[in-house]
Amino acid sequence: MSPPTSLAPRPLPIFRRTVIDTWRSTLVWTLALAAVLLLYLPLYPSMNGADMRSLISSLPPELVNALGYEDILSGPGYVQATFFGLLGFVLVTAAAASWGSTAIAGAEESGRLELVLSHGVGRVHYALETALGILTRLLWFAVSTAAVVLALNGPSELGLDAADVVAAEAAWLGLGYLSGSVAMAAGALTGRRTVALGTAAGVAAAGYVMNALANQNPDLGWLRNLSPYSWAYRNDPLAEGFDVTGLGLLAAACALFTALAVWALNRRDVLG
Repeated sequence: MSPPTSLAPRPLPIFRRTVIDTWRSTLVWTLALAAVLLLYLPLYPSMNGADMRSLISSLPPELVNALGYEDILSGPGYVQATFFGLLGFVLVTAAAASWGSTAIAGAEESGRLELVLSHGVGRVHYALETALGILTRLLWFAVSTAAVVLALNGPSELGLDAADVVAAEAAWLGLGYLSGSVAMAAGALTGRRTVALGTAAGVAAAGYVMNALANQNPDLGWLRNLSPYSWAYRNDPLAEGFDVTGLGLLAAACALFTALAVWALNRRDVLG
């Protein structure tokens, strides 16, 4: 006889617990992202004047290219330069790296991982459901920020196309989850949260720096091939739409580091 429905195990227990336990931090990050958009995007009409044009033209071309300001006077270029390419990138990287470093290494250091695994939860299931929890929260960021951007599109005279906003959100989401998956992998390999956090931050910073160097010097253009930041933004998604190749590279890297996290957790002795 099958057990009563009320006593049947609920699916994806680690995923559900991960999302429920972190709803406060998810809300805080959501409000921070919305605050950045509400602060910067309405400024665009006042910045798109002769004074701003003179300021940009007075800056060294190398600096303008390094910061991604070459198209900042257009609506799509302004949103890319101020949010998706800078402050939004920093915030989504920080959130994903924090969650990823806590997922395995942080849980191991606190003893929570040993407790969960001792109750019959498989290591592969734990890693995959935790990764799904991170991805789901980042997807919520993408949906909520897209809603704010589209709501401000008309009043702020940005001239954005809805499909291009979706393309930018997809690239931004990929960058965010890459940081989370790197943190998970580093945490699974070492069991140390600080190492996981530092590794994820280092990969994100290195990608940004390599892209900036490639923009400054044509001889360093090959660095774009190694930079996840360039994979996401080498073709401005807010102006040119989806970059299938770039998104494919991001997806492959995310899958690789997620698989590495699963493999490392499955082989390490975390139960003593």
